[in-house]
This record gives sequence, structure tokens and C-alpha cells, in this order.
Amino acid sequence: MTKQRDLLYSEEEEALRAAVRDLLADHCDAPGVIARTESDAPHDLAAWKALADGMGLAGLLVPEEQGGQGATHREVAVVLEELGRAVAPVPFLTSAVVATEALLGCETDAGLLAELASGRRIGALGVALNVAPGGAYKVVRHEGGALHGELTGIADAAVADVLLVPADDGGLYAVDSEAVTVTPQVSLDLTRPVATVRLDGASGRLLGPAEPAVRRALRAGAGLLASEQFGLAEWTLTETVRYLKDRKQFNRPVGGFQALKHRLAQLWLEVVNVRAAARGAADALATGNDVDVAVAVAQAYAAPVAVHAAEEALQLHAGIGMTWEHPVHLYLKRAKADSIAYGTAGAHRAALAELVDLQAP
Repeated sequence: MTKQRDLLYSEEEEALRAAVRDLLADHCDAPGVIARTESDAPHDLAAWKALADGMGLAGLLVPEEQGGQGATHREVAVVLEELGRAVAPVPFLTSAVVATEALLGCETDAGLLAELASGRRIGALGVALNVAPGGAYKVVRHEGGALHGELTGIADAAVADVLLVPADDGGLYAVDSEAVTVTPQVSLDLTRPVATVRLDGASGRLLGPAEPAVRRALRAGAGLLASEQFGLAEWTLTETVRYLKDRKQFNRPVGGFQALKHRLAQLWLEVVNVRAAARGAADALATGNDVDVAVAVAQAYAAPVAVHAAEEALQLHAGIGMTWEHPVHLYLKRAKADSIAYGTAGAHRAALAELVDLQAP
């Protein structure tokens, strides 16, 4: 019998949220994030160090006996909600979630897992950001004990110390970043840039079979991405309501007009539904109950709502929302990029139809 899901936040989770929010308020204020995206170093490694070293968040998913915190996906989801709320340019999702899940799927390299858990090294999975769980992904050629090939769309590869690369012999290899060439690609989301990784005879350490590790990593990434999308959507809604209360037209708050109230009320309904779907996916990943269905539901619903919320924020902030100085454009770009990360909403709806045996007519 399947245990009923608990979608409420515990006291410990709320305490974790408060701590992360305080830290991000110090390190990732909007002007700072905007300035960083205009520089040659979009990642905020000082914030990452504070999250990883200071709070130990890089090892949340890693068991204590392997150097981690032994927490669950529910706590990770709370962290991602706050990171999404701040559009924080840190490699938490790619290293502490996706790369870590891939290593946990291999169960062969405790040393590297401990290094990622401590935050001393940053990992990235060598699979394009747009690949859905169970989807086809590109592999490199394993020949003469070395790896050859090119991988594109690798998120946070620019700051990764080690890349987990799938090869054509069916193995997943750990490759040090010094052994590859990383070339930045033009990224819509400047806070989570992607890059091309080229391997010309790079040496790699075999971790284990690639297929189960990659599938586990992408499934966790897709499920927990919904929490980031919820945080993003909630921030844009909250800030838009605040702005419309403050801004006046004809000597009355703009938010008092009925047409805008209707739009915001509809958006609120969508956002709270995303929270339920995201919490459902996080709880399913933590407990192992109906994981595939919960992840597909969360991603089928979260991406369109996050984009809608960011678009509404941009429009309802009127002229100021169109300026480069206001952070709303960062949220819209993150929402758009997230909408194809780890599979589109359409791909997840198709997966869900198969899972519940409900095919389209």
C-alpha cells in the first residue's frame, strides 16, 4: 500500500529555508547577479563556497558514511526553491543534484562522491541540458583507453572540476576538466551557462554503467527542477503584487483595477498548484513511491507556469520591467531555459500518458 504523501514543510525544512534565504540575501542580491551576468565570470563561486563549505549543502543527498549530510530530496527541494527565488548563479542543481545522483547510481567512486559532497570539487554530467529522463543522449568514442568526441549544451561545464562522460562502450567515465577543452556557448540563461566540451584523447576513470546512472541523474534533475521553477514563479508573483500595490495611476494603486486582480488571481492558482506538484515530486524521490509519475506530472505543469509568471511580471512591471537594470529579465530567461531543461513539458506529458496508460485519441 502506497503511503500518503506529506506535502507540508517540516520545522527543520523551514529553518533550512530561512538559513539559505539569509545567505543568498548577502551574496546574491539582484544588482550583483545582473552585474555578474555581464562579466566574463557569470558563476558566483563565493556564494557557492558559502553554500557548500559554510552550510554543507553540496552533500545533502550523500549518505553520512560517504561524507555527506544524509538528507533527502525534500530538503534539496527547499534549497532549490530559494535558489530559484534568487536566480542564484551557482552550480547546485548540476553538481549537488545531477552529478551526485549519477555517482550514487554507480556506487563505485566514494572518493569523488565525498569531494563533491564537501564542495571542494564541482561536478557536471556530460549530457546536454535538454535531454529528458529516458531520452537518447550523445556519447563519446572510447578508443585505445582514451575518450574522443564533442558534447554540447553541458550546463555549468565552465566551472566543473570533473565531468562525468558517457562513452560508446556503455561506461560512464570521470574526466578531469584539465583534460578537456570547454568552450562557452551563447546561453539564453546567463545565470546557468552551457558550454561545448571537446575530448581529444582525454583519459577517464571508469565509474560504472552509464545508462542507469544517467537515467537516475536526469530523473532527479527533472523532479527537483520543479522546485526551482516554483521558487522563481513565486518570487515573480510576489514582486509583481508588491509593485502594483505601490504604483499609482489616477491617484489609486494600479493593482486595484479589476482586470489586473483577475490576472494575478489566476496566476496565484497556478503557482500554488506548482508548489503541490513540485513537493509531490520531491517527496516521491525521497520515498521512492511512484517516482516516474510524480516527476512527469511536476515537469509537465511547472515549466509553463514559471514562464507564464515571468512573462506576466515583465508586462505588469510596464516600462521598468523592460529595462536591463530590473532583474525580471533574468527570471524570464531562467524560466525559458528551464522549460526545455531535462525534457520539455510536452515530452513529460507524453511520458505520463504512457506511464498511466492513457494514450491520446
